[in-house]
Amino acid sequence: MWSISIYQGNSPFSLEPSRAPALTKESVTDIAADFVADPFMLQHDHRWHMFFEVLNAQNQRGEIGLATSNDGLTWSYQQIVLREPFHLSYPHVFKFQDALFMIPETLGAGAVCLYKGHDFPSRWSCVARLIEGELADPTIFNVNDRWWMFACSTPYQHDTLRLYLASELTGPWTEHPHSPIISNDPQRARPAGRVLKFDNKLFRFAQDSIPRYGSCVRTFEILDLTPNSYTEVEIGHGPVLQASGHGWNAAGMHHIDAHQLPVGNWLACVDGTE
Repeated sequence: MWSISIYQGNSPFSLEPSRAPALTKESVTDIAADFVADPFMLQHDHRWHMFFEVLNAQNQRGEIGLATSNDGLTWSYQQIVLREPFHLSYPHVFKFQDALFMIPETLGAGAVCLYKGHDFPSRWSCVARLIEGELADPTIFNVNDRWWMFACSTPYQHDTLRLYLASELTGPWTEHPHSPIISNDPQRARPAGRVLKFDNKLFRFAQDSIPRYGSCVRTFEILDLTPNSYTEVEIGHGPVLQASGHGWNAAGMHHIDAHQLPVGNWLACVDGTE
Protein backbone atom coordinates (compact mmCIF):
# COMPACT_ATOMS: atom_id res chain seq x y z
CA MET A 1 0.00 0.00 0.00
CA TRP A 2 1.65 3.23 -1.19
CA SER A 3 0.92 6.67 0.28
CA ILE A 4 2.28 10.18 -0.31
CA SER A 5 3.93 12.51 2.20
CA ILE A 6 5.67 15.87 2.32
CA TYR A 7 9.25 16.27 3.52
CA GLN A 8 11.11 19.49 4.34
CA GLY A 9 14.72 20.47 4.98
CA ASN A 10 17.59 22.85 4.39
CA SER A 11 18.96 20.62 1.63
CA PRO A 12 17.31 18.33 -0.93
CA PHE A 13 19.55 15.57 0.40
CA SER A 14 18.66 16.02 4.06
CA LEU A 15 14.90 16.02 4.48
CA GLU A 16 12.58 15.26 7.36
CA PRO A 17 8.88 14.35 7.30
CA SER A 18 6.50 17.21 7.97
CA ARG A 19 3.24 15.33 7.53
CA ALA A 20 2.87 11.55 7.34
CA PRO A 21 1.13 10.87 5.14
CA ALA A 22 -0.41 13.81 3.28
CA LEU A 23 -2.43 11.70 0.84
CA THR A 24 -3.61 8.09 1.03
CA LYS A 25 -6.02 5.93 -0.94
CA GLU A 26 -8.75 7.19 1.41
CA SER A 27 -8.10 10.74 0.15
CA VAL A 28 -9.40 9.77 -3.31
CA THR A 29 -13.10 10.58 -3.54
CA ASP A 30 -14.16 10.00 -7.15
CA ILE A 31 -13.04 6.36 -7.57
CA ALA A 32 -12.21 3.47 -5.27
CA ALA A 33 -8.41 3.43 -4.99
CA ASP A 34 -5.92 0.78 -3.90
CA PHE A 35 -3.04 3.23 -3.45
CA VAL A 36 -1.52 6.60 -4.43
CA ALA A 37 2.12 6.97 -5.50
CA ASP A 38 4.67 8.66 -7.83
CA PRO A 39 3.91 12.31 -6.91
CA PHE A 40 5.15 15.27 -8.97
CA MET A 41 4.27 18.85 -8.08
CA LEU A 42 4.67 22.40 -9.35
CA GLN A 43 3.48 25.89 -8.51
CA HIS A 44 1.13 27.64 -10.91
CA ASP A 45 -0.88 30.82 -10.29
CA HIS A 46 0.44 30.96 -6.69
CA ARG A 47 -0.92 27.51 -5.89
CA TRP A 48 0.72 24.11 -5.57
CA HIS A 49 -0.54 21.33 -7.83
CA MET A 50 0.40 17.70 -7.26
CA PHE A 51 -0.14 14.95 -9.82
CA PHE A 52 0.22 11.28 -8.89
CA GLU A 53 -0.74 7.74 -9.77
CA VAL A 54 -4.03 6.46 -8.40
CA LEU A 55 -4.50 2.72 -8.79
CA ASN A 56 -8.16 2.14 -9.67
CA ALA A 57 -9.39 -0.66 -7.41
CA GLN A 58 -12.03 -1.77 -9.89
CA ASN A 59 -9.91 -2.33 -13.01
CA GLN A 60 -6.39 -2.34 -11.44
CA ARG A 61 -5.34 0.39 -13.87
CA GLY A 62 -3.33 3.46 -12.94
CA GLU A 63 -4.95 6.86 -13.46
CA ILE A 64 -3.57 10.33 -12.77
CA GLY A 65 -5.01 12.22 -9.82
CA LEU A 66 -4.69 15.84 -8.72
CA ALA A 67 -4.37 17.46 -5.30
CA THR A 68 -3.85 21.16 -4.54
CA SER A 69 -2.36 23.16 -1.69
CA ASN A 70 -1.83 26.78 -0.72
CA ASP A 71 1.27 26.14 1.40
CA GLY A 72 2.64 22.86 0.02
CA LEU A 73 2.01 21.13 3.35
CA THR A 74 -1.73 20.58 3.60
CA TRP A 75 -3.25 19.01 0.48
CA SER A 76 -6.80 18.62 -0.80
CA TYR A 77 -7.63 15.90 -3.28
CA GLN A 78 -9.51 17.21 -6.33
CA GLN A 79 -10.15 14.61 -9.01
CA ILE A 80 -8.83 12.19 -11.61
CA VAL A 81 -7.50 14.37 -14.44
CA LEU A 82 -6.19 11.76 -16.88
CA ARG A 83 -7.22 8.21 -17.71
CA GLU A 84 -6.47 6.05 -20.72
CA PRO A 85 -7.38 2.52 -21.86
CA PHE A 86 -3.96 1.54 -20.46
CA HIS A 87 -2.09 1.95 -17.18
CA LEU A 88 -0.69 5.40 -16.28
CA SER A 89 1.82 6.33 -13.58
CA TYR A 90 4.81 8.62 -12.88
CA PRO A 91 3.16 11.87 -14.12
CA HIS A 92 6.28 14.00 -14.69
CA VAL A 93 4.78 17.50 -15.01
CA PHE A 94 6.79 20.56 -16.12
CA LYS A 95 6.55 24.03 -17.64
CA PHE A 96 8.05 25.03 -20.98
CA GLN A 97 7.50 28.28 -22.91
CA ASP A 98 4.49 29.25 -20.76
CA ALA A 99 2.79 25.90 -21.42
CA LEU A 100 2.33 22.98 -19.05
CA PHE A 101 3.24 19.46 -20.08
CA MET A 102 3.20 16.00 -18.60
CA ILE A 103 5.09 12.85 -19.52
CA PRO A 104 3.56 9.96 -17.60
CA GLU A 105 4.65 6.35 -17.85
CA THR A 106 2.61 4.92 -20.75
CA LEU A 107 3.85 1.36 -21.25
CA GLY A 108 0.51 0.27 -22.69
CA ALA A 109 0.76 2.82 -25.49
CA GLY A 110 4.04 1.29 -26.63
CA ALA A 111 5.71 4.70 -26.54
CA VAL A 112 6.71 7.62 -24.33
CA CYS A 113 3.85 10.09 -24.79
CA LEU A 114 3.82 13.86 -24.30
CA TYR A 115 0.63 15.41 -22.90
CA LYS A 116 -0.23 19.11 -22.90
CA GLY A 117 -2.39 20.80 -20.27
CA HIS A 118 -5.57 22.52 -21.42
CA ASP A 119 -7.73 24.36 -18.88
CA PHE A 120 -4.95 23.51 -16.43
CA PRO A 121 -4.93 21.48 -14.31
CA SER A 122 -7.97 19.39 -15.19
CA ARG A 123 -7.67 18.55 -18.91
CA TRP A 124 -4.77 16.89 -20.73
CA SER A 125 -4.33 15.56 -24.25
CA CYS A 126 -1.59 13.57 -25.95
CA VAL A 127 0.21 15.78 -28.46
CA ALA A 128 3.18 13.59 -29.45
CA ARG A 129 4.73 10.15 -29.25
CA LEU A 130 8.33 10.94 -28.36
CA ILE A 131 10.08 7.55 -28.25
CA GLU A 132 8.67 4.24 -29.44
CA GLY A 133 8.95 1.26 -27.12
CA GLU A 134 8.01 0.23 -23.59
CA LEU A 135 9.98 2.57 -21.33
CA ALA A 136 9.28 2.94 -17.61
CA ASP A 137 9.46 6.15 -15.56
CA PRO A 138 10.59 8.50 -18.37
CA THR A 139 12.39 11.44 -16.76
CA ILE A 140 12.89 14.52 -18.93
CA PHE A 141 15.09 17.57 -18.33
CA ASN A 142 16.67 20.41 -20.29
CA VAL A 143 20.33 21.41 -20.09
CA ASN A 144 22.03 23.97 -22.33
CA ASP A 145 19.03 24.16 -24.67
CA ARG A 146 19.07 20.42 -25.27
CA TRP A 147 16.48 17.92 -24.06
CA TRP A 148 17.48 14.72 -22.28
CA MET A 149 15.49 11.78 -21.00
CA PHE A 150 16.26 8.84 -18.74
CA ALA A 151 14.02 5.78 -18.92
CA CYS A 152 14.10 2.19 -17.73
CA SER A 153 13.79 -0.30 -20.59
CA THR A 154 13.23 -3.28 -18.28
CA PRO A 155 10.02 -2.28 -16.46
CA TYR A 156 9.75 -5.49 -14.47
CA GLN A 157 13.43 -6.16 -13.77
CA HIS A 158 14.29 -2.50 -12.97
CA ASP A 159 17.90 -3.05 -14.04
CA THR A 160 18.57 -1.15 -17.30
CA LEU A 161 18.71 2.64 -17.70
CA ARG A 162 18.71 4.26 -21.14
CA LEU A 163 19.47 7.86 -22.09
CA TYR A 164 17.95 9.80 -25.00
CA LEU A 165 18.46 13.31 -26.35
CA ALA A 166 16.74 15.80 -28.69
CA SER A 167 17.19 19.38 -29.81
CA GLU A 168 13.42 20.01 -29.60
CA LEU A 169 10.89 18.81 -27.06
CA THR A 170 8.83 16.98 -29.67
CA GLY A 171 11.93 15.42 -31.22
CA PRO A 172 13.25 13.68 -33.10
CA TRP A 173 14.69 11.81 -30.12
CA THR A 174 17.78 9.63 -30.50
CA GLU A 175 19.47 7.24 -28.11
CA HIS A 176 22.77 8.32 -26.59
CA PRO A 177 25.79 6.42 -27.99
CA HIS A 178 26.67 5.18 -24.47
CA SER A 179 23.12 3.99 -23.77
CA PRO A 180 22.23 1.87 -21.92
CA ILE A 181 24.25 3.74 -19.34
CA ILE A 182 23.37 1.14 -16.67
CA SER A 183 22.79 -2.57 -17.25
CA ASN A 184 22.01 -5.46 -14.91
CA ASP A 185 21.86 -3.25 -11.82
CA PRO A 186 18.46 -2.98 -10.09
CA GLN A 187 20.00 -0.89 -7.30
CA ARG A 188 20.48 2.22 -9.45
CA ALA A 189 18.86 1.84 -12.86
CA ARG A 190 15.23 2.86 -12.43
CA PRO A 191 14.44 6.61 -12.14
CA ALA A 192 12.95 7.85 -8.88
CA GLY A 193 11.83 11.39 -9.70
CA ARG A 194 12.70 14.66 -11.40
CA VAL A 195 16.34 15.44 -12.25
CA LEU A 196 17.44 18.14 -9.81
CA LYS A 197 19.40 21.25 -10.76
CA PHE A 198 21.07 22.53 -7.59
CA ASP A 199 24.21 24.53 -6.81
CA ASN A 200 25.17 24.53 -10.52
CA LYS A 201 25.11 20.74 -10.52
CA LEU A 202 22.78 18.03 -11.82
CA PHE A 203 21.51 15.15 -9.70
CA ARG A 204 19.62 12.01 -10.64
CA PHE A 205 17.51 10.03 -8.19
CA ALA A 206 17.30 6.26 -8.58
CA GLN A 207 15.20 3.51 -7.04
CA ASP A 208 17.04 0.77 -5.24
CA SER A 209 15.04 -2.39 -5.89
CA ILE A 210 17.13 -4.70 -3.71
CA PRO A 211 15.94 -6.63 -1.74
CA ARG A 212 12.50 -5.62 -3.07
CA TYR A 213 11.00 -3.16 -5.52
CA GLY A 214 11.07 0.37 -4.16
CA SER A 215 13.27 -0.28 -1.14
CA CYS A 216 14.89 3.17 -1.05
CA VAL A 217 16.07 6.15 -3.14
CA ARG A 218 19.72 6.87 -3.94
CA THR A 219 21.29 10.05 -5.39
CA PHE A 220 23.79 10.39 -8.23
CA GLU A 221 25.60 13.52 -9.39
CA ILE A 222 25.85 13.82 -13.17
CA LEU A 223 29.46 14.82 -13.79
CA ASP A 224 29.60 14.72 -17.59
CA LEU A 225 26.65 15.05 -19.96
CA THR A 226 27.29 15.64 -23.67
CA PRO A 227 25.93 14.09 -26.87
CA ASN A 228 28.94 11.76 -26.80
CA SER A 229 29.69 11.15 -23.12
CA TYR A 230 28.04 10.45 -19.78
CA THR A 231 29.47 10.03 -16.27
CA GLU A 232 27.84 9.98 -12.83
CA VAL A 233 28.85 9.22 -9.26
CA GLU A 234 26.79 8.38 -6.19
CA ILE A 235 26.78 11.03 -3.48
CA GLY A 236 26.17 10.88 0.25
CA HIS A 237 26.65 8.13 2.78
CA GLY A 238 23.40 6.29 2.14
CA PRO A 239 19.90 6.59 0.69
CA VAL A 240 18.21 9.99 0.62
CA LEU A 241 14.94 8.16 1.41
CA GLN A 242 14.51 4.74 2.99
CA ALA A 243 12.12 2.50 4.90
CA SER A 244 11.38 3.65 8.42
CA GLY A 245 10.47 0.22 9.77
CA HIS A 246 7.05 1.34 10.98
CA GLY A 247 3.95 3.17 9.80
CA TRP A 248 3.08 4.37 6.29
CA ASN A 249 6.64 3.93 4.89
CA ALA A 250 7.68 0.90 6.95
CA ALA A 251 8.73 -1.26 3.97
CA GLY A 252 10.18 1.20 1.47
CA MET A 253 10.23 4.52 -0.41
CA HIS A 254 10.81 4.93 -4.14
CA HIS A 255 10.12 8.47 -5.33
CA ILE A 256 11.08 12.10 -4.63
CA ASP A 257 10.28 15.47 -6.24
CA ALA A 258 12.18 18.26 -4.47
CA HIS A 259 11.64 22.02 -4.95
CA GLN A 260 13.51 24.96 -3.43
CA LEU A 261 11.32 27.66 -1.91
CA PRO A 262 12.06 31.42 -2.21
CA VAL A 263 13.25 31.51 1.40
CA GLY A 264 15.88 28.89 0.57
CA ASN A 265 14.60 25.76 2.27
CA TRP A 266 13.32 22.70 0.40
CA LEU A 267 9.96 21.02 0.03
CA ALA A 268 9.57 17.54 -1.46
CA CYS A 269 6.71 15.18 -2.18
CA VAL A 270 7.66 11.56 -1.62
CA ASP A 271 5.96 8.18 -1.39
CA GLY A 272 6.29 5.13 0.80
CA THR A 273 4.80 1.70 1.36
CA GLU A 274 3.82 -0.25 4.45
